[in-house]
Amino acid sequence: MRKLLILAACTTLLAACGEEVEPLQYGAEPNLPEAQRGLLPDMKIALPAEWGDDLPTVPQGYTITPIATGLAVPRQTLVLPNGDILVAEGSGGGAPTLRPKDLIANYIKGLGKTDVKGGNRLTLLRDTDGDGAYETREIFAKDLNAPYGLAFVNGIIYVANQDELVRFTYRQGQTRAEGPPEKVTDLPSAINHHWTKALTASPDGRFLFVGIGSNSNITERGMDAETDRAMVWQVDAQTGAHRPYATGIRNPTALAIQPGTNQLWAVANERDEIGPNLVPDYLTSVREGGFYGWPYSYWGQNVDPRAQPQDPEKVAAAIRPDYSLGSHVAALGLAFSTPAMGGDFAEGVFIGEHGSWNRTPPVGYKVIFVPFRDGKPAGDPVDFATGFLTEDGKARGRPVGVTVDPKGALIVADDMANTVWRITANPDAATRN
Repeated sequence: MRKLLILAACTTLLAACGEEVEPLQYGAEPNLPEAQRGLLPDMKIALPAEWGDDLPTVPQGYTITPIATGLAVPRQTLVLPNGDILVAEGSGGGAPTLRPKDLIANYIKGLGKTDVKGGNRLTLLRDTDGDGAYETREIFAKDLNAPYGLAFVNGIIYVANQDELVRFTYRQGQTRAEGPPEKVTDLPSAINHHWTKALTASPDGRFLFVGIGSNSNITERGMDAETDRAMVWQVDAQTGAHRPYATGIRNPTALAIQPGTNQLWAVANERDEIGPNLVPDYLTSVREGGFYGWPYSYWGQNVDPRAQPQDPEKVAAAIRPDYSLGSHVAALGLAFSTPAMGGDFAEGVFIGEHGSWNRTPPVGYKVIFVPFRDGKPAGDPVDFATGFLTEDGKARGRPVGVTVDPKGALIVADDMANTVWRITANPDAATRN
């Protein structure tokens, strides 16, 4: 009966939603419309579908292959020094609802998810003969708590569970952890509206950076619930001591260090419920000590009056992100490219877009490439892996984490198809300029 009531309410309210909106705002200077407030956001989720014999579409000169299927909600991946791939599988969260519309929104979101239970484990994939087939598949570690972020440095594998940062010692070639993980530090896990904890390491391994999302859309649970949230932590890898590195980032879902500069970058999911074209999710360099607006403002100094009491000093200090990805695309993966990916895709970042639940028509549901020039984003994004969203609006997959193998492959975790995809350049693509 509860589901029937929710469905009836959704049908009535969705019928009153606005007309289809125009394409997304990209780049450093997005055109931001006026905020729109209503009883409910424009909810439109892509229902699951099967791939069958089809594959995602990739650019000419590239090949995509499923290297692992039947996984248990793969989120992020990590390429180890010997070429093995670790896959973090899990699903967390479970924050209680506050308002009737939260109940409806959660129901709608649930329609667009796999019915497979999260594995709470790390799975190791190995290509034993170098043919790209990954014949070996082992459970590297189990009984984790919604693992998400992964990092490797100085012989240590770091894993960001939804409640703590842990580590495993690693010997090259091993297929299973030698024991239980060692805790580095606790991570905020009360309520866990945004449960995913993104992770990357400084090149020297001294520090870890952890992305911690907010506990609400726009502080509807109160500011006390946001303590230590909506920020990137810097963690001492040895002692676990931590401090805020950058704040005001609503949900930093993936982190990466830029090669050559050691600059930290992030993709972030912005706030909802003020229209289909607000607020743009973004890609940005992350400045130490920087404040990025949430909850008081968005895209720099655009005030959000829903956050009360306001803080004009914070608004004045808010940093505008580097690059708009468009509203509600749900960017969850970030990886810097290498020349081995091919001339057209040699300099820039790959971004996994999980896809919208509150926009008509749906957006995201693909992997894009943002080209860089002189160390900064330059130009419109390029579709790199598409076809996850069918012509009739169903989703055969939802990309999450992306990882670039230094040898020249893009690894994509797909948490709806429960598949890990591998995209490689054909020999002529790798040398094309």
